[in-house]
Amino acid sequence: MSIDEVFAAEDVEGWLHVRDIDDDRAVGVRAGEPVVLSSIVKILLVLEFARQVAAGALDPAERVVLRGGDRLGGWGTGGCADDVELSLRDLAYFTMSVSDNTAADVLLRRVGPDLLPMLAAELGLSRTRVIGGPREMLESMFADVGAADGTAFARIFPALTGDQVRGLRAFDPERTTSSTPAEITRLLQLIWRDAAGPAAACATVRELMGRQMFWTRLAAAFPAGVRVSGKTGTLPGLHMEAGVAEYPDGGRYAIAVFARTRQLATARMDIDRLLGRAALTAVRHLRGE
Repeated sequence: MSIDEVFAAEDVEGWLHVRDIDDDRAVGVRAGEPVVLSSIVKILLVLEFARQVAAGALDPAERVVLRGGDRLGGWGTGGCADDVELSLRDLAYFTMSVSDNTAADVLLRRVGPDLLPMLAAELGLSRTRVIGGPREMLESMFADVGAADGTAFARIFPALTGDQVRGLRAFDPERTTSSTPAEITRLLQLIWRDAAGPAAACATVRELMGRQMFWTRLAAAFPAGVRVSGKTGTLPGLHMEAGVAEYPDGGRYAIAVFARTRQLATARMDIDRLLGRAALTAVRHLRGE
């Protein structure tokens, strides 16, 4: 089955790029088209954090207190009822492992939100644009539907049509944080080659991506013995993951796969499995299997 047939089997739009990290051979589907990054941008955020730590500009043990006004909901610290104190390095861990939006927002403020576009430009990712962090994305969604806060948004959102949802800025690559599948695999290639900054910084990002707790997408598709590190991203009707599959024989493959569904549900195990199948199909093609 071809990659296009994998996407067609579930009646979704798909974008994919898989790159051999060591020899740069690649296979893709619509790999140069812009896509919404959602939480995949957290790879850039944690990379900037790790680079600042390696340069001595940040102390990873610096303590931060997350209070009620910091909470954005969702996984991790955003669901806590009380104030939470933790280190910057633990903010990075929660940002990557469970895609904690609150941790990511506080970490972004600490490293400097203006630095992520500069980092993308430094790495040659000319089509990668960063417009704020999780808080800015949520605030844009509130504003677009006329909601004063998250409570009002939760009341309004279920009544929106699919077209109204897809018309929000957060769902438009031209008006939100976005990139292309090919640029995301280039970013991963640089990180895995220790070329995205100091070797210690790249190693930190690799280690944290290896601790992601969501395993039902890329990781679920690959055979035992293949190490998969990744970062998911999800919005209603948008499902994605970027990661690296490392084979016991030394083969290393950077993967970026995105799917847009007709339905707006976010919990779709069938789409999770589809992302993994599409990625595995592409990797097998590169491996001549």
